[in-house]
Amino acid sequence: MSLRGRVAVVTGGGSGIGRAVAQRLARDDAAIAVWDLNGAGATETARMIAAAGGKALALQVDAAHAAAIKGAADQTRAALGPITIIVNNAGITGSVPFLELPEEGWDRMIAVNLKGPYLCTREVLPDMLAAGWGRIINITSSSIQTGARNMAHYVASKGGLMGLTKALAMEFAAKGITVNMVPPGFIDTPMLRASPVNVDAYAATMPMNRPGKPEDIAGACAYLASEEANYVTGQTISVNGGRYLGSA
Repeated sequence: MSLRGRVAVVTGGGSGIGRAVAQRLARDDAAIAVWDLNGAGATETARMIAAAGGKALALQVDAAHAAAIKGAADQTRAALGPITIIVNNAGITGSVPFLELPEEGWDRMIAVNLKGPYLCTREVLPDMLAAGWGRIINITSSSIQTGARNMAHYVASKGGLMGLTKALAMEFAAKGITVNMVPPGFIDTPMLRASPVNVDAYAATMPMNRPGKPEDIAGACAYLASEEANYVTGQTISVNGGRYLGSA
């Protein structure tokens, strides 16, 4: 699935799922702009891509800040060219009972997980419209399929991103731009390992008896970014190892 000549932005590309997505799209010959608030992580991802023979640019970016996004997009265009693929992966999580959730906690979650993808997508869409081709891939969450206790702000933010995905898919379908989402389910990342969850014990209760790997998400993103997915838009590819079998 060659992406030669395409420029892809991966937000939150400095570790975990974002790093795996950036590496996979680079293997498919896209030039990659790795955007991450963690500049050292972004630099390491870009180094790994370059070491494998790919082309990558690392930028430290707050993907929830409009001016920072504009600056990063301008630097990306200058170094790599117009942006025609974006994977909105940057996000935060958190667990707190709803009645103990402060307003600032709600606002921060929405700012990063929902407003951030809006701002990033708004910035790069003109490049896609000019090219008559584009791929917008939003990393949501399996929690929007079932809910999650003590995570109302997180689930709401990702549910909003689901709605944005479907609305943009309808609005830009005739322009050669597809918009899809991938909700990961229990993926073994540094963020998950840092949580209170006993990863191995929980994984043993799942249909495949293992957690997912970031590369599993990257494979779905690679398909959605490819020419093979030309007629796929507004869709959900659930990568959850059967965890929510039968859910939407």
